[in-house]
Amino acid sequence: MKLLIIGAGGVGTSAAMIIKRAGEEGMWAEKVVISDYNLDRAKELTGIINDPRFVPEKIDARDSASIRAVAEKHGITFIMNAVEPEFNETIFDTCFDMSIGYMDCAMTLSKKHPEKPFELPGVKLGDYQFAKQKEWEDKGVMAIVGSGVEPGMSDVFARFADKHLFDEIDEINVRDGDNYETPGYEGAGFGFSIWTTIEECLNPPIIWEKERGWFTTENFSEPEIFHFPGGIGDVEVVNVEHEEVLLVPRVIDCNRVTFKYGVPKDMRQLLLHLRSLGMDDAEKMIKVGDSEITPRDFLVKVVPNPQESAKYMIGKGCAGTWVTGKKDGMTRSVYLYQVADNQECLAKYGTNSVVAQTAVGPVVMLELVAKGIWNLPGVHGPESFDPDPYVSRLAKYEFPPAMEERPSQYAEMLQKKALAEAFTK
Repeated sequence: MKLLIIGAGGVGTSAAMIIKRAGEEGMWAEKVVISDYNLDRAKELTGIINDPRFVPEKIDARDSASIRAVAEKHGITFIMNAVEPEFNETIFDTCFDMSIGYMDCAMTLSKKHPEKPFELPGVKLGDYQFAKQKEWEDKGVMAIVGSGVEPGMSDVFARFADKHLFDEIDEINVRDGDNYETPGYEGAGFGFSIWTTIEECLNPPIIWEKERGWFTTENFSEPEIFHFPGGIGDVEVVNVEHEEVLLVPRVIDCNRVTFKYGVPKDMRQLLLHLRSLGMDDAEKMIKVGDSEITPRDFLVKVVPNPQESAKYMIGKGCAGTWVTGKKDGMTRSVYLYQVADNQECLAKYGTNSVVAQTAVGPVVMLELVAKGIWNLPGVHGPESFDPDPYVSRLAKYEFPPAMEERPSQYAEMLQKKALAEAFTK
């Protein structure tokens, strides 16, 4: 595979470092072109990697001609989109025009319902891409959308549970939480892309139910306490707009799909204040000196860079999928998850655990595509593919998955069985 990574920020950097760190196991990548609007950033990264397979280039992700020129120059066969989702349509369409495989970590953006934003969805996440599914399929080209950790790894876990752990599924609930803290730092901090955090947290959260379809709720609705493994413990999680809710029910038969994230109360309040001031606006142009910029892009410029502040952050983040249903006539509840330690990720990849977790999923998927193991023309989410080769490779890339059996009739049966076997030895 000749791979073009667009964006040398946190996720793009992590993906490149994970491929390099894999050694011989990462040789499926014949060439990796690392591109960014800031060429110096791409050059700095390739200098650190110090591998002739990795080549820096400048790309303007808003400009199809710029993407096309670099792709043609290097004979690119697959593009990983690692920039903000506002650029998705341009990169997605350019890949289609060039018959090049496409992958992103987050799908094309949503637009609120003009009259009932907290009841009905307007334009949903990924609608732009799935509207072109047949065109991609007819052309024989593959686009994998929502391939990060959430969405991405979480979708694969849902498919794994559907394939191996349940006879019938009731709910698929993605739950994300952490115990991150930055000693000596006061105030709310962004551990991930500022632009994307504002987008997903201030858009109306979306839920799917079999009898109702997709619907929206108020921001940060339905708070619940969820116990996260890995020493993280209890975290309050709330509804947030996310791609899994749009992806999973397209493929997996279930009754309900939700996404809840551990957004701290002070961060929730900060985000709501930003909205009340109009600072979340990503379309309105304001004049600053001799330039024009949107309020949200202005915030990205002035708020401390998450990549820098996260260097001092300690703790772990857990991404996972909580599935309930029935197995062998008994109720069952399992949580499939992956835990990453921030300081460990910084030591290995030079990036924080949030972006490193986001990057490992696309890297695993790219290997599967490069080797012909995942091959499904059209526009698809990760839950459309066989989960087994993906899950088996996570440990190889140093992000081992885990599963927790939660209280249920099935768990009681397993416990009784284990006790009976223990007493008969």
